[in-house]
Amino acid sequence: MKSRLTELLNVEYPIIQGGMRWVANAQLVAAVANAGAFGFLSAHTLADGKALRHEIARVRELTDKPFGVNLTVLAANSGIDYDGYVEAIIDTGVTAVETAGSNPAKYIALFKAAGVKVMHKCTTVRHAVKAEQLGADAVSIDGFECAGHPGRDDVPGLVLIPAAVDALSIPVAACGGFSDGRSLVAALALGAEGINMGTRFMLTKESPLHETIKQAMLESTERDTVLVGRSYGDPARVWRNSLAQQALDMEASGQVKGHHDLESLIAGPRWMKAMADGNVDDGVFPLGMVAGRITDIPACKELVESIVQEARQVAGRRLAAMFA
Repeated sequence: MKSRLTELLNVEYPIIQGGMRWVANAQLVAAVANAGAFGFLSAHTLADGKALRHEIARVRELTDKPFGVNLTVLAANSGIDYDGYVEAIIDTGVTAVETAGSNPAKYIALFKAAGVKVMHKCTTVRHAVKAEQLGADAVSIDGFECAGHPGRDDVPGLVLIPAAVDALSIPVAACGGFSDGRSLVAALALGAEGINMGTRFMLTKESPLHETIKQAMLESTERDTVLVGRSYGDPARVWRNSLAQQALDMEASGQVKGHHDLESLIAGPRWMKAMADGNVDDGVFPLGMVAGRITDIPACKELVESIVQEARQVAGRRLAAMFA
């Protein structure tokens, strides 16, 4: 399968594993790379640039295929070693970076000067256009269905993806709601040149997510995610469990004036610990709506092969027959 994204990333298939905090570790990224897809290692999970260098080395012990690093820049996160992350990415010869969060201008300029390809993740067409103006080589556009932060506009992928494609000249990866060959073909039909999946890769054998939570999430339907943080303008899509419901109840009661009022419930350290420990109700876990369509926990290689096989069947047989 060839597209501008496969050429940009030097990868076999136009399938990307997004840089999920805590989940996107060396084991998962290497498994994705060995399957012929492209994985982004999460820098934000690691303490500093030195730790990132170590994790990059771990990936290279497990694969000789290309991979990238996710650099999520959040203004609220003081004390994060962003300069150390950038130096580690450039010094170790990583070929691609997925930027996300705050304005990436400073980092895009640094990476471009070093010959590193940049894909910026965004939730609106206007931000995608700005990323292209800043020099991004591609964008990943997140629809309302996605896990984590879908933005404030509530625009689903069916509208957002082709709108972004029409506004840009650089390649677009579709993100939010993708899990199989049918959805890959749908993304390509909308004009995207690949898909970026988080939730689907989180529910694989190589994912570090505790098995107890994986199995519990398999029971989810498309209605089992909620948005916390809407009351103060920073919505995040998470799994509907008792802790998420507690956060929603606090927002509904008017107790919440800002992120700090929910910090004890939704903070990253709490849900990352729960992900590792298997405590189903002690974390507010990012999860996409697509969890309702996921029914198994395959190895990454099995997953990628099944996506490609199904996409070929759908595009080459079913659709071809309809237009014959």
